[in-house]
Amino acid sequence: MSRDETVFVVDDDQAMRGSLKWLIESVGMRVETFDSAPAFLDAYYPGRAGCLLLDVRMPGMSGLELQDYLGRRELRIPVIIITGHGDVAMAVKAMKAGAVDFIEKPFDDEQLLNSIRKALQFDEQQRRLRARKADIAARLAELTPREHEVMAMVTDGKSNKEIAAALNVSAKTVEVHRARVMDKMRADSLAELVRLALIAGGE
Repeated sequence: MSRDETVFVVDDDQAMRGSLKWLIESVGMRVETFDSAPAFLDAYYPGRAGCLLLDVRMPGMSGLELQDYLGRRELRIPVIIITGHGDVAMAVKAMKAGAVDFIEKPFDDEQLLNSIRKALQFDEQQRRLRARKADIAARLAELTPREHEVMAMVTDGKSNKEIAAALNVSAKTVEVHRARVMDKMRADSLAELVRLALIAGGE
């Protein structure tokens, strides 16, 4: 686990916060606890690595409302929902809204820790993917409008001859544009170019 990753615990129950803090720190993870959703929002800034351990029922802003708030503002942090007995319907709703897991009280310590580890791993994977997309977007920004057209048709499987006919240019001109696209996108093969286009498109 990266030293920069933090497990954020939001629960209005002081005893539960203390218990979770002890458990999480006992395996070497960094943890910050908050007694309400607003307290968490006051301290959290976008981009912090980690995951959010969130009690579904809290006075004021509930866990589901906090999850919805984060989602609407595209604050991407994996959420693990903690529910009491009988709150399964709320947990399912949270999962449909993007939570990575839900844990029922009373929970098994190792089950919770495994869920946290998976959430942190997911967060790291998503951060890498976003960084990769940003890099590809920067490469795409270097292409001219015509090179964008050529790239779209190349990655759609069209031949140089088909592209030339569609753009009303010579096959030689298409070859030049295609070579520039490969160079600017830093793609060593057509397969790599297609892969870059898929990542940029979110697939």
